[in-house]
Amino acid sequence: MAAIEIEYRFQIEGEQNHAHKVMLDAKTLQSTDAPPDMLPAWAGLGVKQCPNCPLDIASVPHCPAAVNMVRLVEHFDQLLSYDEVTVVVVTAERLISTTTTVQRAVCSLMGLLMATSGCPLTAFFKPMARFHLPFASMAETIWRATSTYLLSQYFICREGHPPDLIFERLSQTYAQIQIVNHAFAKRLRSACQQDSMVNAIILLDMFAKSMPTAIEESLEEIRHLFVPYLGWADHGEKS
Repeated sequence: MAAIEIEYRFQIEGEQNHAHKVMLDAKTLQSTDAPPDMLPAWAGLGVKQCPNCPLDIASVPHCPAAVNMVRLVEHFDQLLSYDEVTVVVVTAERLISTTTTVQRAVCSLMGLLMATSGCPLTAFFKPMARFHLPFASMAETIWRATSTYLLSQYFICREGHPPDLIFERLSQTYAQIQIVNHAFAKRLRSACQQDSMVNAIILLDMFAKSMPTAIEESLEEIRHLFVPYLGWADHGEKS
């Protein structure tokens, strides 16, 4: 299987253009990018370590998500959150372009980097990383997260285990992700001079916080899209 390549190209007025390429193993969806030769102190596992982190500093000296983020921090640390940037995201399937703020552009790439870093708490997002959708809206994120989760329950059921069709474990997972986001924001504050990186992860956390409510409320708002499927269910019951 060929490696998966996703490239973010940043164009900022008055700044040199910057490209950040993410290479993923096609099977494991693990980042295959080599880490920097010299890692900064803030990337150490024990620096602002997430309270729910299952890793042991004796065997894993550096935070996987932080290691994956070092080059991003090095380039964007000097920029302000509200600076305007044009971003082109290139994948094998398509090219996506938008003009937005630095914090939103970094947020999109940051989510991809965290999901594929090797952090056991963010591995949940690897399927979504495989079908990465840059700059997704809240509605698109809810659609992708819930659809991905239900597909995971199909495979769980195929393995002979009871599926969770009421999103109970999905809500629990997002609660754990909120803990990760809060701790990682503290880590970035210790590493960054400007606010763009910290605000980017705050944006990620907004999505995590909204998910439990979205599961309870927003999904009902799109129920009408599935009327044809509900018709099939009614027909099956009558027959």
